[in-house]
Amino acid sequence: MSIDQQRAPSALSGESLYADALNTPPTPQPPTPTPKDKGKQRAQSTSPGNLQNASLGNSPSRPQSAAWDQSWLAGSPLLETNAPAKLMNQGHLKPGTHASLLSHSKTLELYRQNARKSQDPSIPFELAMFQLEAARELDPTPTNHADPNNDKDREELIKEATGILSRLSSRGHTESQYLLADCYSSGIGTLRGRQDFDKAFPLFVQASKHGHPDACYRAGVCLENGWGCRKDNNKAISFYRKAATSLHPGALYRLGIAELKGEMSLPKRPKVGVKHLTRSCELATEEFPHALHEMAKLYEKGVDNVLFVDLDYSVELLAQAAELGYAPSAHTLGECYEYAKLNCPQDAALSIHYYNIAAQQDHRESCFALTAWYLVGSPGILPQSDTEAYLWAVKAAEQGLAKAMYAVGYFTEVGVGTPADQRASTNWYKSAAESGDERAITRLKQNGVKVDHLPQSDSSGKLSKRSSTQKDCIIM
Repeated sequence: MSIDQQRAPSALSGESLYADALNTPPTPQPPTPTPKDKGKQRAQSTSPGNLQNASLGNSPSRPQSAAWDQSWLAGSPLLETNAPAKLMNQGHLKPGTHASLLSHSKTLELYRQNARKSQDPSIPFELAMFQLEAARELDPTPTNHADPNNDKDREELIKEATGILSRLSSRGHTESQYLLADCYSSGIGTLRGRQDFDKAFPLFVQASKHGHPDACYRAGVCLENGWGCRKDNNKAISFYRKAATSLHPGALYRLGIAELKGEMSLPKRPKVGVKHLTRSCELATEEFPHALHEMAKLYEKGVDNVLFVDLDYSVELLAQAAELGYAPSAHTLGECYEYAKLNCPQDAALSIHYYNIAAQQDHRESCFALTAWYLVGSPGILPQSDTEAYLWAVKAAEQGLAKAMYAVGYFTEVGVGTPADQRASTNWYKSAAESGDERAITRLKQNGVKVDHLPQSDSSGKLSKRSSTQKDCIIM
């Protein structure tokens, strides 16, 4: 007997159940079995062929005869072979003649009506969140220039939303306290759009008393930096630890760095710091990917008596952080695959891929790295384009990168990717020189441009450490 013959058909199988019912003629009454017949029935009931009927259940209201088991299906619509198949999708549905999406104004009005009727604080809280989201969509963008009407509508939405959150906060609604504090710390609903930590910090503290992990972390950040309060490392650590007990990745990361380097009046304990960082890596999110990058650097060099050097794992951690959109990790991987660092092979496609991830986050070094790639191109991967090289150099220069400013000045002077323009070229050279780029200073002198108020250089022609540091601070 084959395996297929030994395997009993499922009692829930529609095909086998319906086939048995159709092939077996129903009888009005089962014959009365004798004791000898009962013994045969018990023996047959354990055979694989009869497992189907046995699995139907031995309900007292259902006869055990196979004929009765199937006759109760007679006349059922399930046995009608000509019956149309059931529709298992919504393809037959057609859009209504009056169907349409609600506009923002109508949706807001429905939210307002529900908020007035309901005693549940979550309803007005959702209204406030919807209003803040609607206000964010009215923010001016490069493609959507500021519109006076949009500005007015935006201010009205923010004013109403913060008013709702303020009322809910006074009643002890934790989520409202945190969201309102976040608005104040971001300059939303404040005077002239400035950050107001004097209002935000007390709300963070209030929400933290109800065990809100993000509020605990943000209160710790305020205390560490003196935002809206006096600096107090001990209290900051207390809030960080409270957030860490709720497995907040940001709090675990900050405690890990503090223990690793002995910051915030904590003793230097690398083993404890690595433990916190490892836990933060396991909980990393797009908002808090920092521990992955830090642990990658630790595995690159190792930590005495704590971590061994593991370059492959370091690259793996960098890749995880890059996939979460963390620009420094993506840029590091771009360099690794461009110059074959950290045991990575030279791979133009991967290098460009990771540089692009970082450049989309306005990482200036990655933007300038793409300039270099577009200047030379990569066969089958990236076409050579002077125009793209110029545009990426401009983007890096606008972020304050001195060597990118010099490159844009050179492109503009020679006409690479853009028409030559001596006046614009001189302006870019001046910006680069003011940021400390020696080549720009030399170029200006060669072009006969008077150079004043630039960083002082030593006898070797290099910028002095003091001047370079001052300019770096201005750039940052």
